[in-house]
Amino acid sequence: QVQLVESGGGLVQAGGSLRLSCAVSGMIFSIKTMDWYRQAPGKQRELVAAITGGGSTNYADSVKGRFTISRDNAKNTVYPQMNSLKPEDTAVYYCSAVQGKRFWGQGTQVTVSS
Repeated sequence: QVQLVESGGGLVQAGGSLRLSCAVSGMIFSIKTMDWYRQAPGKQRELVAAITGGGSTNYADSVKGRFTISRDNAKNTVYPQMNSLKPEDTAVYYCSAVQGKRFWGQGTQVTVSS
């Protein structure tokens, strides 16, 4: 049974930092591309960052230079580090991966106050 469990969200002031995590079970984590999405109120879910099994990364233009995604294959966990947060980063953040179909975590709320 595939499970993705996010943690680390919270309330932070603009300019602050948060480190999220996503613990994965039920799939061969080390070969999976892990995606992070976010969904702000009234907006569509958007891809924020991705990391391949080999460690290659990709970022949305809106977070490039501020967010860094990493993974620990020994712990089956992926970590987005979010720095220089802005109020427009406020959203529910989801980790996701594909194994036959796309799986999603339950999401973690990030709120950035101005």
